[in-house]
Amino acid sequence: MHFSSKVTEVLGIKLPIIQAGMAGSTTPELVATVSNSGGLGTIGAGYFTANRLDSEITYVQELTDLPFAVNLFVPSEQLYVPENVEHMNAWLKPYRRALNLEEPVIDISEEQQFNEAINVVIEKGIPVVSFTFGIPKQSVIEKLKARQITLVGTATSVEEAIANESAGMDAVIAQGSEAGGHRGSFTVTSGDHTPLIGTMSLIPQVVDNVSIPVIAAGGIMDGRGIVASMVLGAEAVQMGTAFLTSEESGASTLYKNAIQHSKETDTVITNVFTGKPARGIDNEFIHKMDYYDDDIPDYPIQNQLTNGIRKAAAQKGNAQWTHLWSGQSPRLSQFVSASVLIDNIVKETRSILNK
Repeated sequence: MHFSSKVTEVLGIKLPIIQAGMAGSTTPELVATVSNSGGLGTIGAGYFTANRLDSEITYVQELTDLPFAVNLFVPSEQLYVPENVEHMNAWLKPYRRALNLEEPVIDISEEQQFNEAINVVIEKGIPVVSFTFGIPKQSVIEKLKARQITLVGTATSVEEAIANESAGMDAVIAQGSEAGGHRGSFTVTSGDHTPLIGTMSLIPQVVDNVSIPVIAAGGIMDGRGIVASMVLGAEAVQMGTAFLTSEESGASTLYKNAIQHSKETDTVITNVFTGKPARGIDNEFIHKMDYYDDDIPDYPIQNQLTNGIRKAAAQKGNAQWTHLWSGQSPRLSQFVSASVLIDNIVKETRSILNK
């Protein structure tokens, strides 16, 4: 049984396994371990400054000679509404008081940070860049393509996948609604919601409508998920939550324990932490925000307003006031090294295929 496909060839990897770029939870050790194990490690650079990204890449390059990716957030057209922000700050005051926090200063230089990150990626000779939250401008795509960098987009519907292909992406991640963390959606459906199509439904429909390779994502945790994805027409899988509980992950012990002790019914999709819909384990902060009687400020504004609260709560061991992103298959999570996890997945995949 060999695992090669168009995707593994394009990405220069042995195994069709990509570790998702989980912003805030990837470490150079995780990225390098995945790449050294035959998959594609990804630096979750969504919140990084150019300097931080530069040093992170340097560190990964010291740990592996194999290809790895950088995942970037495409800047959004955010609306800064002062009254909205004031209202939200008033609502968040009790949390800040309890944690001895100051009101944060809002920084909306997303576009500049993104452009600087693109320059770092080019300077450092990164072979693969993946994008979430939309499609970058054509000028950015052309700049990266001129350097022979492989570009991978994210889609949560067939329409989004077609848009990725038209823009010149080399492959597309079809992210099912089971996926943990932020949705990669950049369109809204008729009900003014972002698409929520399950992985099993999404993959074959995307495969039938684009000619670029499709990477399956959303709820995939083991060999069974890989085989199912390939049968549906995907050429590789991207796994996030599976790597979140690995030894090399940057997730806190509090966070890893929350995933390991949660059930498939415990996650919800909420925009209360960041202003963008994301799947995570239900908790008190989400419930209290149900009573908030105004619009939640757009991403990245809400993200910045709640960031200090979430960090301080996590440090104090309070799982009720922080985000706990997780996909819908937490019962399948393993507390092992990323290399052992990949090894287990490969063995399981082989044994299913050999039956």
